[in-house]
Amino acid sequence: MFTLAEVASLSDIQPTYRILKPWWDVFMDYLAVVMLMVAIFAGTMQLTKDQVVCLPVLQSTVNSKVQPDTSGKADFTTVETTTGQEETSMRTVSFGSAPTVTPDILLSRATSSQYQPTESGQELKKEQKDSSGRKTNLDFQQYVFINQMCYHLALPWYSKYFPYLVLIHTIILIVSSNFWFKYPKTCSKIEHFVSILGKCFESPWTTKALSETACEDSEENKQRLTGAQSLPKYVSTSSDEGSPSASTPMITKSGFKFSADKPMIEIPSVTILDKKDGEQAKALFEKVRKFRAHVEDSDLIYKLYVGQTVIKTVKFIFILCYTANFVNTISFEHICNPEVEHLIGYTQFECTHNMAYMLKKLLISYISLICVYGFICLYTLFWLFRIPLKEYSFEKVREESSFSDIPDVKNDFAFLLHMVDQYDQLYSKRFGVFLSEVSENKLRGISLNHEWTYEKLRQHVSRNAQDKQELHLFMLSGVPDAVFDLTDLDVLKLELIPEAKITAKISQMTNLQELHLYHCPAKVEQTAFSFLRDHLRCLHVKFTDVAEIPAWVYLLKTLRELYLIGNLNSENNKMIGLESLRELRHLKILHVKSNLTKIPPNITDVAPHLTKLVIHNDGTKLVVLNSLKKMTNVAELELQNCELERIPHAIFSLSNLQELDLKSNSIRTIEEIISFQHLKRLTCLKLWHNKIVSIPSSITHIKNLESLYLSNNKLETLPAAVFSLQKLRCLDVSYNSIAVIPVEIGLLQNLQHFHITGNKVDVLPKQLFKCVKLRTLSLGQNCITSIPDKVSQLLQLTYLELKGNCLDRLPATLGQCQLLRKSGLIVEDHLFDALPSEVKEVLNQDTSIPFANGI
Repeated sequence: MFTLAEVASLSDIQPTYRILKPWWDVFMDYLAVVMLMVAIFAGTMQLTKDQVVCLPVLQSTVNSKVQPDTSGKADFTTVETTTGQEETSMRTVSFGSAPTVTPDILLSRATSSQYQPTESGQELKKEQKDSSGRKTNLDFQQYVFINQMCYHLALPWYSKYFPYLVLIHTIILIVSSNFWFKYPKTCSKIEHFVSILGKCFESPWTTKALSETACEDSEENKQRLTGAQSLPKYVSTSSDEGSPSASTPMITKSGFKFSADKPMIEIPSVTILDKKDGEQAKALFEKVRKFRAHVEDSDLIYKLYVGQTVIKTVKFIFILCYTANFVNTISFEHICNPEVEHLIGYTQFECTHNMAYMLKKLLISYISLICVYGFICLYTLFWLFRIPLKEYSFEKVREESSFSDIPDVKNDFAFLLHMVDQYDQLYSKRFGVFLSEVSENKLRGISLNHEWTYEKLRQHVSRNAQDKQELHLFMLSGVPDAVFDLTDLDVLKLELIPEAKITAKISQMTNLQELHLYHCPAKVEQTAFSFLRDHLRCLHVKFTDVAEIPAWVYLLKTLRELYLIGNLNSENNKMIGLESLRELRHLKILHVKSNLTKIPPNITDVAPHLTKLVIHNDGTKLVVLNSLKKMTNVAELELQNCELERIPHAIFSLSNLQELDLKSNSIRTIEEIISFQHLKRLTCLKLWHNKIVSIPSSITHIKNLESLYLSNNKLETLPAAVFSLQKLRCLDVSYNSIAVIPVEIGLLQNLQHFHITGNKVDVLPKQLFKCVKLRTLSLGQNCITSIPDKVSQLLQLTYLELKGNCLDRLPATLGQCQLLRKSGLIVEDHLFDALPSEVKEVLNQDTSIPFANGI
């Protein structure tokens, strides 16, 4: 049997769980406790006082034939009994003297009553001696035997086991009521939910957020705000559904207007949260988000609660049906036929059950409790199926607060909130604050502004390569308000700030002309947009999907440079201009780093305005290039890493093209280079990082070419045609397989930069040093064994790379290169140390001439 402590533990629910127990569960728990007490009381009474008392029933006439007795005594004779009145007297005597009166004595008394009382004692004794019968000696032990035997034979089973059945039924009902709190797969979620709910209810941020929606413009609230400094901080009263109190931290709304005769006092405790409270609130937002994702994917708690309610209802019906049949079986009198006549001589006994009256009253009480319990179960089932409990709407909360974005929830999350509403709707209202992104953003904004002050932001401002003041903000919850106080800022970079908002205060940043948005779909107020539209000149947007590009980007009419970095595959190409690029009428430079298979048609909307187009692919082959023909004003074109195998013919239509960069493609032959003669303005051709094996002689037709980049190819020779380009100022053939520098190189009198690093050159022709305008000469990682003394003729040389060759010494004439300094001489240390001291002194001299390598 269960002990009372073990049974009590079944209903021992933690006090924090009470918010998930509606009134019917609480009422049923009390009913179960009362039923448990009934069972215990009935069981105790039955164990201590449950008795059955039985007496034999005498026949009106006893016609017993004489039979041989096992003990050798004489048989019974036929004896006529007295009248009914005398029989009654006999029963009365037997009740009073059961241990001493035997049937023989009773019979002798009945016989002697026929004689006169004046007879002598001798006559009486003679008569007793003459009377014959069977002496049974029915004494106390025989009565105990009959009582116990009749208890099991005559007493109905329900009278004997009623307390134990009530106890078992009650335990089952208690287990069914609280099983959802004990089942491992649900109790963990419930415990987590109760913990989060309690913290959300008590969080200072809850009161602060809800106080924003209250009527705070009354005179009473103004007086409270004015006198809030003298009150204790964070003494919150959580009554009135989070209504603001004098000591509750609140957000000062921008709409506050104080009367002229009442000065407005700045209250730090009113405008910002305590740092600890703010961190706790941010942690709660994250917990709620994760808990919602975990609980909304199943409805196990709902099904378990419905299941245990159905079990209780079925149990109620079962108990009521079978108990009602046994109510009448509990009675005071019972007839017992123990079939032990051979022991005591009687076949029938009349028994009394002294607990019958009490058990019947307890049974009626138990049935009444069960009926009430059952009706509550039926009501619970009606409530469970009357409304969709797997959906929960915060519509009322959205109407009463400014948090219109509180989402509706479903499954177990919704069911738990419905259960909480049965306890107190204030819990779900306060809990909804932590489901709102608007609320979370407000909290982040307050914490952000408190952490990122003007002084801290000023420390993060730096100078970039263009000598502009630049601020880079990375992975913040938003844009601090103090950013817009940096009025002298030139470049603002916002990276991984999902809730970035540019306010009207940006109009103070009159120097701002460049904005970077890296995975940052910034929202812009109308006034801020007007400022950006008129002042912003350069915009960088980095995104994962094209939909992340803010729509206002395509309305910046004065924008000059646009850099788009992200996924623009063929399915999304049509979306590249959400509002179309045609509004960007002043756009000159468009830089697209993506995975294009064709040039998006929307780019052609701005084609007449573009002067520079850059497309950097990630290795995706760029197939369709016909749109290039419409870009008649493009002066610079870069098609990098586009898997081009030949020079696209569409390029030859760009009459204004001045610079062409086809870096990192798969170009093997450049026979089409002859068509470049139609591009009269082409001055720079970059074919580096390809697979070109030879340079056709038709390159001589590009008369105006000034820069030719052929590094990182597979060239083995340099044709003489290259050196017929008299205007060539920069030639880069680094990292090829060139073994010989042709003597025709001396014809390039305008050559200023020559790079042949990473080849197989072993001898430097003397004609090389006729290029007296050389400023940069890169000869590293070759097989050169000596440097001619004529290197002194390169009076304008500022950069000389010789490292990685087979040199034994450096010529002393290096000291005659007036502009060459040690910083521009790239060579092994031991070779430099071997130079004469006067040469080293010359090379170590400081110079004010700026260094430039032209790359």
